[in-house]
Amino acid sequence: MKKVFLLALMLLGVFSMNAQTKNQIKFTAKIANRNSDTLVIRGANNFKQVIPINSKEVFAATFEAPKGFYQFSDGSEVSALYLKPNSEVNLTMNAKEFDETIVYKGKGVEESNFLAQHALRDEKFQKEAFTKEAAEFKALLETKKKSDIERIDKGNYDPEFKTALKNSFEQFNQYAVQMYESSAKANALKGKVSPGFDYENYKGGKTKLSDLKGKYVYVDLWATWCGPCRAEIPFLQKIEEKYHGKNIEFVSISIDQAKDHEKWKKFVADKNLGGVQLFADNDWQSEFVTSYGVTGIPRFILIDPNGNILESDASRPSSPELQAQLDGLLK
Repeated sequence: MKKVFLLALMLLGVFSMNAQTKNQIKFTAKIANRNSDTLVIRGANNFKQVIPINSKEVFAATFEAPKGFYQFSDGSEVSALYLKPNSEVNLTMNAKEFDETIVYKGKGVEESNFLAQHALRDEKFQKEAFTKEAAEFKALLETKKKSDIERIDKGNYDPEFKTALKNSFEQFNQYAVQMYESSAKANALKGKVSPGFDYENYKGGKTKLSDLKGKYVYVDLWATWCGPCRAEIPFLQKIEEKYHGKNIEFVSISIDQAKDHEKWKKFVADKNLGGVQLFADNDWQSEFVTSYGVTGIPRFILIDPNGNILESDASRPSSPELQAQLDGLLK
């Protein structure tokens, strides 16, 4: 799931309705090109179900869970599902394509299939609408909202599911507008001189962007409380290792609040984070952050050796597109 649309699923609320009533769920999954030997299903109230793969190469478990929205992760990506009383969920997918191949069969899976297809529609909308002028973007967004409502009304879905989805459509529209405006601002920055920073370095002293002139700089804006940020850390560490000794610096800037300064230092130490680890001077309101119009993290920025912006909203470390771009720049 990509950028805005992972958050769109989050806007559904990873919550459970009728939280006091738990129902038995039978869950199996057959995954080609799997990324992990375990699947993890998460929900509200710290719900977590870890499902290991068995000797038949199938993820299988029977567990109790309240009715509601959940997320499953294969260790690399995340998708949403909806669990109803006494569901028997049979998931198949190819992890190399993920969203495009998710299919649920069995009892009580209609809502989960809707979510899987809805995620694809959201991603297609992102690719198409976010490149349009403002007026056309607004028109496409209204058309999408109308068609989403029609789809949910036509289906024989759980009434609570329908209500939650309709509420999420409103939230999605608001968030999409914010992301469109942020993206437009980011695109306008390409080729311009990057705003600077002068932040505390974990290793001591302070580091300025100008100190790194002559090298490409890949900036990661993150925070210790940010789950998607933490998920990118293993990929960032691999990228750092691959390009070690090349003409590039990897700079991670924490926008944790000042009260969490020691938490940041401990996190850096415990996770053995590499690269240049900095702590922003005013969390979200730090000048470097606001200059880029950042409204969500993680956010990645790529700056050239002259201090000019190559990508104000660069690909994530987990994206093959980043390695392809860096290979081209650092060859």
